[in-house]
Amino acid sequence: MRSVGLTLLAALLFAVTGAAGQTPSAADLAARVQAHYAQVRDFTASFTLSQSSALLPRPTTERGSVKVKKPGRMRWLYTADKKEFVADGSMLYSFFPRDKYVSVNPLPKGDDASTALLFLTGRGDLARDFISTLDGDQPAGEWRLNLKPKAKQTDFTSLALEVERTTLALRGITVVDDQGGTSRFRFEGLKENVGLADREFEFKIPPGVEVRK
Repeated sequence: MRSVGLTLLAALLFAVTGAAGQTPSAADLAARVQAHYAQVRDFTASFTLSQSSALLPRPTTERGSVKVKKPGRMRWLYTADKKEFVADGSMLYSFFPRDKYVSVNPLPKGDDASTALLFLTGRGDLARDFISTLDGDQPAGEWRLNLKPKAKQTDFTSLALEVERTTLALRGITVVDDQGGTSRFRFEGLKENVGLADREFEFKIPPGVEVRK
């Protein structure tokens, strides 16, 4: 189920706006992320996920595509093993074809939702929920914004956003868990407000698979 949490996290934050000249303050960059995200209705992108952890025998890399639509709709499709994570606004379906099962769970609401899911449903606030910092050593051509949650989260201990300096479009999200594991998403071909239909987030349970609730 760790992959489920990661895909929820990655769906939170995917673009920013603002002047790309001088180095912004962490608070200013965080405010621009929040303001822009409030105006984005949906997005699509391809992604690469790189993971490393003491619990993994070796680093792993996966690729796929993602669609997200507010409120609470998303579809992550992994290319190699065809696993899917689909939220239709009320339920979350986690499909693992190799293991022939689908996990079905209601999307958490209210106080049961993590900070990550609050952003997905449009109810989060960077200034309220995170402490934002900027490293002195920034990656070439990008800004990197570090985000530490003010309240303890079960699915991550910190996040970092990587955005282009010229357009401030999102290029990556790095997630660190409580065991020191690192998961880094890199996005390509991200497009906002493309008019995704609700039917694109419908999930039909395939015949012959186990359903776990």
